[in-house]
Amino acid sequence: MEEIKRINVLDKGFVELLDTMPSHHMDMAVVSAARVSYLMDSKGEDKDKFLVGFLLQHGHTSPFEMAEFKFRVKAPVVVWWQWVRHRIAEYNAQSGRYVKYDDTECYLPDKLRQPSKHNRQASDEDKLVEGQEQLIKMMKEHYEKGLKLYNELLEKGVAREEARLVLPGFAMYHTFIVKMNCHSLMNFINKRNHRDAQWEIRQYAAVLEEFFKEKMPWAHEAYLKYYKGVDENIEG
Repeated sequence: MEEIKRINVLDKGFVELLDTMPSHHMDMAVVSAARVSYLMDSKGEDKDKFLVGFLLQHGHTSPFEMAEFKFRVKAPVVVWWQWVRHRIAEYNAQSGRYVKYDDTECYLPDKLRQPSKHNRQASDEDKLVEGQEQLIKMMKEHYEKGLKLYNELLEKGVAREEARLVLPGFAMYHTFIVKMNCHSLMNFINKRNHRDAQWEIRQYAAVLEEFFKEKMPWAHEAYLKYYKGVDENIEG
């Protein structure tokens, strides 16, 4: 088996590319899907690459749904809360009903940002909160108290599904399997690797784009030219 490539994200998270469909030359899946209308396939690399760009330029996106990516992603709830808004993907997630949470599975930022003056839902990564060292220390202590109580509840016989209620929810890491086709992936990257998206999810979107570029260079080139920035409506 080909070794699974992992890219670390944030302090304890990661993205792994588990599988693709097809397993090689994924751009040709787009070409084949587009040309099946004429019972044709490849016309040579130059024409095939041109076709990928032509399709995206003119909004013919269904052929891009014939190429798929499957990732294993470890991210804090603050990221997943926004990620699952993209309903054009398939998810399976770690469950706190079945497994005990590790005592170190909380996202602790290394800097605290001020609210943006230009976007009420966003923050300004260039403007940091004063006294943040002490505030981060207080956050860490808060996490530790919740985790300590969680373990105490488990020791007293409380079920995992109830004991988890005391955990620092938005900071807890969860691991998901995420599958999405190329069209969905472009939509995700376009919205989440955007200056107005939350900084944490942008780090994950940038990694997904790195995998996208590696596996589908023709489609990624067309994405940058014809798709990126088309939809400026950022939600979540």
